[in-house]
Amino acid sequence: MTTILRAIAVAITCLGAPVWASDLADEITGYMDFATYDSGIIVPEQLTQDVFDAALFIDTRDADQFDAATIPGATHIEWREVPGRLGEIPDSGMVILFCNTGSLSAQAVFAARLMGHENVLVLQTGLQGWQQNAAYKPE
Repeated sequence: MTTILRAIAVAITCLGAPVWASDLADEITGYMDFATYDSGIIVPEQLTQDVFDAALFIDTRDADQFDAATIPGATHIEWREVPGRLGEIPDSGMVILFCNTGSLSAQAVFAARLMGHENVLVLQTGLQGWQQNAAYKPE
C-alpha cells in the first residue's frame, strides 16, 4: 500500500468512519478496474515538439533538484503536495508530472486522477528518461 493510501486509511480510521473506508475502497477498485494498462502515462519518445508545446510540465521533485535542472518551462509542485495543490493544476489539457525516474510522480498522478484530474500523465522514466530519449528537447 502506498504512503498516500496508508495515510487515507489512517485518517478514515481515526475519524471513525468505516463506511467511508468502504466507499473509498470501492472507488479505488472501480478506478483501477476501469483504467487501461497504459492510461495515465507518457514516455519520452512520445514527446514530439507538438506534444511538448501543448503540455504543461510539473516537476514533482524537491526544490533543490528543481533548481539544479528541470524540463524547460516546468512548474514546481513537490509530489506529496499535489493533492493539496490540485487547484493549481488545470483540469483540462495535457499535464505531465515527472520526477527523476517516474516513481514518485506516479503516486502524485494516481492521487490526482482519483481526485478527478483525468488529464494528468506521468512521464515514465522521468527526467532521466527525457534527457536520454525525448523525441524533442527545446534548445
